[in-house]
Amino acid sequence: MKVIVVVKATERSEAGEMPSEALLKEMGNFNDELVKAGILLSAEGLHPSSKGVRIRFSGKDRSVIDGPFAETKELIAGFWLWRVKSIEEAIEWVKRCPNPHEEETDIEIRPVFEADDFGEALTPELREQEASVRAQALGLGAPRFENGRELLIAGLNEAYTFESRDHIPSQWERFAPHIGKVPTQVSPVCYGVC
Repeated sequence: MKVIVVVKATERSEAGEMPSEALLKEMGNFNDELVKAGILLSAEGLHPSSKGVRIRFSGKDRSVIDGPFAETKELIAGFWLWRVKSIEEAIEWVKRCPNPHEEETDIEIRPVFEADDFGEALTPELREQEASVRAQALGLGAPRFENGRELLIAGLNEAYTFESRDHIPSQWERFAPHIGKVPTQVSPVCYGVC
């Protein structure tokens, strides 16, 4: 499951107070642990709301509201995007996290919607559109979808984050000696499956 881990703002973070070098080092070490565990998908800090805007929707009307925004405890100072096995695993990781603000701080964990959560409303056509948008956002270009015969696929299963994707060539190097030697292999054609 994918979760967003939200670091709530404090009066000091909203005032633009930057974290200390020691805290940045602690957070860097924590993020490194998350990467090594294969959990971290993204991590970002946010500027104070004084540098932000809100867009209010009212029917077809849109209005822009300049920051800062009043309720500090409802504002976000940063976030992580993690892939974990359960909400309990995310809780255990947050408990190990350095305090992001060096003062009383709240961190919120919320599951991110996955395609299957939408049920039948997310039709095969909408799933293809979603996959196409994600691929193009990653700079992969528009994917091609084909309905073909059922295939049995053999290979090496690995998980990569955006940060660890440079390890993909080594996976191919590990698999290359097996090409043509997989039992019942029909042809020497190889694919990367995502």
